[in-house]
Amino acid sequence: MKLETRYSNHPDDVMHYSTTELREHFLIEPVFVPGEVNLVYSHIDRIIVGGIMPTDKPLELTAGKEMGVDSFFERREGGIINIGGKGKVVLDGKEFPMGFQDGLYIGKGVKTAKFTADDPATPPKFYFNSAPAHHPYPSTLITLEGAKKVHLGSHETSNKRTINQYLHPDVVETCQLVMGMTILEAGSVWNTMPCHTHERRMEAYFYFDMAPDARVVHLMGQPDETRHIIVANEEAVLSPSWSIHAGAGTGSYTFIWGMCGENITFTDMDVVAMENLK
Repeated sequence: MKLETRYSNHPDDVMHYSTTELREHFLIEPVFVPGEVNLVYSHIDRIIVGGIMPTDKPLELTAGKEMGVDSFFERREGGIINIGGKGKVVLDGKEFPMGFQDGLYIGKGVKTAKFTADDPATPPKFYFNSAPAHHPYPSTLITLEGAKKVHLGSHETSNKRTINQYLHPDVVETCQLVMGMTILEAGSVWNTMPCHTHERRMEAYFYFDMAPDARVVHLMGQPDETRHIIVANEEAVLSPSWSIHAGAGTGSYTFIWGMCGENITFTDMDVVAMENLK
């Protein structure tokens, strides 16, 4: 299991980052590596973000010195959304079959977590987020149909989209991890615009379902000091609480968002007026 550590960044420092430095600190590429657990441990609210892609043999989450515990979920919870083929997540011997766009909440206290592919030729791609947890809640499978739907935007503003809330208080109980998937309608390219910040929570974006030559221009930074990162298919971006997180694509795409921090109130955000963006 690969677990890369990244540290927090002050906004005054980020103002002076080059393109290379922005990408090194905030972009995760690649997320998926065939046959591997590939994770980033960020000191931004201590979220763990990455990909689990089993092929011909099972993969397992283990705990190392970075976490200081005996098992991965001893003091953590997790969330998964599968964007690949069929597979299984096995938690303390209990199997959770997962198809395309199925989600899974993993509760604190799980001792063993293993991941397998039904067919190594079409492996699952388990996109994974994890946050510290204080209470054990039941591990729960959530289908796309079972996710809470929120319809936002319009064709006129090129941002008509459906927010599918998987890990959300109206769907499943969690300690602090909130997670879901936003699907843009044909012809819409903007996500989360008008943009916002939320000082109470950080956020991670994972972009996928993109053509090989398509890109998303992901906007970040303080509202009056914005920066951008060019993102390709199946790459993720870490967004500190002080940063906006929005973007526009050269073509169609879908993205998975995950948040952790002080609360799990999805609507707790500080909207940024368009005239204040710089």
